[in-house]
Amino acid sequence: MVRTILVLGAGKSTSYLLDYILANAEKENLQLVIGDLHPEHISPSISSHPSCTVVVLDIFNDDARRKLIASSSIVVSMLPARLHIKIAEDCVLHKKHLVTASYVSKEIAALNKEVEKNGLVFMNEIGLDPGIDHMSAMEVIDRIRSKGGKMLLFESFTGGLVAPSKNSNLWDYKFTWNPRNVVLAGQGGAAKFIQEGTYKYIPYQKLFRRTEIVDIEDYGSFEVYPNRDSLNYREAYGLQDALTLYRGTMRRVGFSKAWHVFVMLGMTDDSYIIENSKGMSYRDFVNLFLPYSPTDSVELKLRHYLKIDQDDIRWGKLLELDLFNPSKKIPIKNATPAKMLQYILEDSWTLEEDEKDMIVMYHKFGYEIGGKKKQIDANMVVLGENQSHTAMAKTVGLPVAMATIQILNEKITTPGVQIPISKEVYRPILEELKTYGITFKEFEVPYLGYNPDSIGS
Repeated sequence: MVRTILVLGAGKSTSYLLDYILANAEKENLQLVIGDLHPEHISPSISSHPSCTVVVLDIFNDDARRKLIASSSIVVSMLPARLHIKIAEDCVLHKKHLVTASYVSKEIAALNKEVEKNGLVFMNEIGLDPGIDHMSAMEVIDRIRSKGGKMLLFESFTGGLVAPSKNSNLWDYKFTWNPRNVVLAGQGGAAKFIQEGTYKYIPYQKLFRRTEIVDIEDYGSFEVYPNRDSLNYREAYGLQDALTLYRGTMRRVGFSKAWHVFVMLGMTDDSYIIENSKGMSYRDFVNLFLPYSPTDSVELKLRHYLKIDQDDIRWGKLLELDLFNPSKKIPIKNATPAKMLQYILEDSWTLEEDEKDMIVMYHKFGYEIGGKKKQIDANMVVLGENQSHTAMAKTVGLPVAMATIQILNEKITTPGVQIPISKEVYRPILEELKTYGITFKEFEVPYLGYNPDSIGS
């Protein structure tokens, strides 16, 4: 019997997801149905495949959406996170399993009793971060505990970056996922984590100046800044007694200090509208945030305001973005500062056809066993192939696709709203990911965690 996989949304992160499903279509008796508002953007190699049907779908058309969901065997939502709840409610109504790469929202979590009652699997956070980070972390944590170890420290960092290249920009960064999420990163409350037995809080306006450095063999140094709430997964990971629990984002060294310029100016603010945004030049946009001067140029005002010397590397990075160009215009009506900044950045930070991206993930596990403190460091580096088959699409899409087929084949059966932290989920997926070159290198290193006799924690 043919099983129908409905994929809603066919954006940047879906190339490997769709390829994987179609590569397994004949063997697994699968029919792929893609519902998207702009199907013309879907690759012809996908849309013309005999096991694929593409449907024009406005996700707000309730009747059309529900009809597609009702006729499917399982639903994969690759839509923006805020829209998942509509899909989740329909899946409960029509008794369909659901897979997403997004964080579990409060609204979806509230459906858990109904999901369990209907014997459904709602698998969330099964992409990269969240996703591969959960699975790879739990594999090591469970292994340590199986040997009688007690977890003391867990740190986890992930970054989506451009691959090393002689043509890299000064920021060593381009967009490989939702640009809006990058611009708004860290907002909505202080970053919260535990470090060496002490709770730490970093407000947004200081977030990008409180970084740490990590080194990845063969790839050099990276800086990390903390995610909003590292303690979200304390219970899920069973780390209530850990002295350090810290999750963060990786960038190349120097990125955060330059990004802090935008934060200080107010360009990342998404709370109010610039009434005359449409047609405003990049230069005039910058000038919005600077004091008036009858004589000083916009460039000089910015440098004086933020105390940036002309030979400061941050200045070169700002110039590279063409921020002071009076000819380039922003075409968005009634835009917030954050949306205007996003438009300007996308102008410079979009991957060229021959450019490759890179995913870097880094874990630290500190534990005590037999009265001795030990530490394991693990890292993963994945390079993209090209502009469409990026490392980001690979590390997000493949786990989603694998989990979808595992659920269809009743290899993952535990019902409920969940994330991939059980052996039932992570063992087969991590094993299969290895065949795609998504692997971790592990190193035993001296334990560098908390010393109860230390001062100044």
